[in-house]
Amino acid sequence: MIPYGIRQNPSNASVSRTRWSHITLVLGFVGVFSSSLSWGIDPLSEVENPDPYEDINRAIFAFNDRLDKTVLSPVARGYRRVTPDVAERGIGNVFSNLSEFNSAVNSILQGKVDAALASAGRFAVNSTLGIAGLFDVASEMGLESRETDFGETLAVWGVPRGPYLMVPFLGPRTLRSGVGNVADIYLSPEAYIESVSGRNTLYALRVVDERAELLDADALLSGDRYVFLRDAYLQRRAARVDGESTVGEFSDFGDDWEQGEWGDDPL
Repeated sequence: MIPYGIRQNPSNASVSRTRWSHITLVLGFVGVFSSSLSWGIDPLSEVENPDPYEDINRAIFAFNDRLDKTVLSPVARGYRRVTPDVAERGIGNVFSNLSEFNSAVNSILQGKVDAALASAGRFAVNSTLGIAGLFDVASEMGLESRETDFGETLAVWGVPRGPYLMVPFLGPRTLRSGVGNVADIYLSPEAYIESVSGRNTLYALRVVDERAELLDADALLSGDRYVFLRDAYLQRRAARVDGESTVGEFSDFGDDWEQGEWGDDPL
């Protein structure tokens, strides 16, 4: 309770709530770590079965899938209907450009100077000549994107992948990439927008825009959807971490997965 006569700054209160939500996410991963030890599973080992929590993960996947079908997918379809293609591409370019800043910082942390300079260059060019990232001028100039994140930084530092996790609302992660996501929040320009409503609107728009990009890929899902998405996620993450391979550990979906069709990590 706030003492009488002391008024709390609304922006500070919102920042506090945001920080607590991030702390809660970290504590969730710590909980997975602790429960793994109690069950005799080392969460930081490269186990033969990357999905030791499959029963729990499937239950969370079912929840996420229902939420997607009833809320997110309809919103994404409506967004696509009312948004002109050129505007949708521009919005996607803006978010891709914001990710370049994060990639530049992580490339430095990974000791990849060339990649850091490329990402920083793309961010500078597209933020200025590309009008806040609406246009991908950097690609036209031959500056190649070097997408990376803190999960990959942890891999470079020698942190093992850990178990596969299906996180409520967020979707597939590994313990390493999930912890990395928390750090990426603070390495992204959006986190430092002072307007709380503006920041949250940007976060929501990013989620809807990314889901809209995946609508056409829904037709690719067949058979066991959980297995398909798990394999696809693990294989794509492995391909981004020094050629590490998980292909063949679960199924033969690898040949059907094309990064160009899905874009960013699945929801």
